[in-house]
Amino acid sequence: MRRLLLALALSTASPAAAATLLVGNKAENTVSFIDLATGKERARLPTGPMPHEIAVSPDGRTAAVVAYGAKQIDLYDVASAKHLRAIDLGTNLRPHGIAWLRSGRIVATTEGSSTLSLVDPTTGRVDSIATGAKGSHMVIVSRDERRAYVSNLGSRNVSAIDLAKRTKIADLSAGAEPEGIALTPDGRELWVANRADDTVMLFEAATLKPIATIRVGDMPIRLAISPDGRTAATSNFLAGTLTLIDVKARKVLREATVSGTREAQQVTIMFANDGKRLYVAETGQAQIAEVELASGKRLRTLAAGKGADGLGYSDR
Repeated sequence: MRRLLLALALSTASPAAAATLLVGNKAENTVSFIDLATGKERARLPTGPMPHEIAVSPDGRTAAVVAYGAKQIDLYDVASAKHLRAIDLGTNLRPHGIAWLRSGRIVATTEGSSTLSLVDPTTGRVDSIATGAKGSHMVIVSRDERRAYVSNLGSRNVSAIDLAKRTKIADLSAGAEPEGIALTPDGRELWVANRADDTVMLFEAATLKPIATIRVGDMPIRLAISPDGRTAATSNFLAGTLTLIDVKARKVLREATVSGTREAQQVTIMFANDGKRLYVAETGQAQIAEVELASGKRLRTLAAGKGADGLGYSDR
C-alpha cells in the first residue's frame, strides 16, 4: 500500500521548474543555452567578438552578453534562445564585468575606456562614469543599487562609485591584480580577490576600511559568496581548485579540487540559487563543472563551446 501511495504521489507531482545556464564561449564568439534539467545544450547562438561575462534580467527573461573584443552588449530572449538586438556602447570600449539591476538598468565595466557604463536596455541610452584606473574589469553592485564597486587590475585598487550622483567616491588600495569581487548578502562587507598575490582582502562597505586579509589558492581569478552568506569561494586558475572560506569566521575551510590542473583554465564561478552547488567554467576544456558545495564533489560536466567562461542563470 505504501508503495502504491508513493507511486501515485510521484506521478501527480509537478515537474521541476525549467532552468537555463548561459555560457559565453569567448574563443568562438557564441553563447550556449544549457538545459539544467537534462544537462544538454539546447541552443548556441552567435555573439559579438569575445563574449565574456553575462547578466540576466531580474525577471529571468533576457540575458545580456558583453563583447569584450568590441563595444557592444548583445541581448537574448532566454526561453526562445533568440537574439534580440545589440546595444552599441559608443566611446565605451571593451565591456567585461556586468550586472543587471532591479531598476532595469545594466551596468558594465568598459575597460578600454576606463569607465563604468550605465545602459538602458529599452532605449539603448548609454552613460558613463570615469574610473580613472587601468583595467577596470569586474563590477558588483550593492543591494540598494546606490553604489558600485569596480576592480581595477592594472591599478591595484577598487573604485567605489556613487551610481546616483554618477561620480567616483574613492579608490580602495588592494593587492596585486585585484579581479574577483563580491559583496556579502547583508551588504556589510566587500571581498576582493587579488589574483597575483593569492589573497582575498575584506573591506567594510560603509567606511571602505580594510578589515582582513585571507590567503587562498594559486591565482584566485574569481570570487563568489553563497546566497546565505555563509561560504565564499575563490576560483584558483593555476591550481584548478576552489578555496572555500567561512565568511563569518574569515577562515579557510578547505580547498576542493575541480580539475586540479592549470590546463583546465578554470575561471568563472557561480553559485546555484539554492546555494548547494557551484558552476565552474573550465575554459580550456570547453565545459562547465557542477560541484556540490557540501562535499566538494564534481556532480556532472556540462559541455559548452570553445573558451567557455562567463556564466548566467535563468529559471526559464
